[in-house]
Amino acid sequence: MNEAALVLVAHGTRSPRGAEMIAALADAVAEQVGPTRVSFVDVLGPSPAEVLRDLPGPAVVVPAFLASGYHVHTDVPREVADSGHPSVAVTRALGPDPVLAEVLLRRLVDAGWQPGDAVVLAAAGSSDARALRDVRRAAALLSELVASRVRIGYVATAEPRVADVVAGLRADGEKRVFVASYLLAHGLFHARLADVGADGVAEPLGVDPAIVGLVAERYRSGIPAAQRALSLQR
Repeated sequence: MNEAALVLVAHGTRSPRGAEMIAALADAVAEQVGPTRVSFVDVLGPSPAEVLRDLPGPAVVVPAFLASGYHVHTDVPREVADSGHPSVAVTRALGPDPVLAEVLLRRLVDAGWQPGDAVVLAAAGSSDARALRDVRRAAALLSELVASRVRIGYVATAEPRVADVVAGLRADGEKRVFVASYLLAHGLFHARLADVGADGVAEPLGVDPAIVGLVAERYRSGIPAAQRALSLQR
């Protein structure tokens, strides 16, 4: 059977550092599973449709999103359809997932968080209720690891905003407040977290061996469906 190609789909960013991180993630994944192509649904190119049109064999599309909103439910399926590729499997998004919660905790510890410090999970936000539900699940997973309630704040879309959540925790008497960045890469959204008034802001999830393994696992889960689609074309 032909091996399926991996197409990693990210949002896209104008931040060179963020774009480099996505490329580094793809390179690290490629070391585990073979050639990995990167595509974007916004801001940058190539699009998933453009990448898929260049692939002669079956493909597995892995949405590199931390919650499943409009981009996952609408943009990705539309791009696959527009490509005309006959044998594509689309996996579920990266998040929420216990693996991501573990990486979030490591990032918090690196930022100076200690047990007993308040935590705010900072997500980009969405107008899609399904994505907001995913963020709540991510917060619950992190809560289990830090053994305390994790509040949620949003950077761009939806309420409450991260700065307001931090201020509310201060008003409630919390002495130290840390922000867990529920973002995959550096960019405008993460940069905004520097001004929310927290005692520390964790780095984005980034290129972590656990996340590389998660992408590889998503890819492997989609291979059978991609190969079945190929067999139906023969």
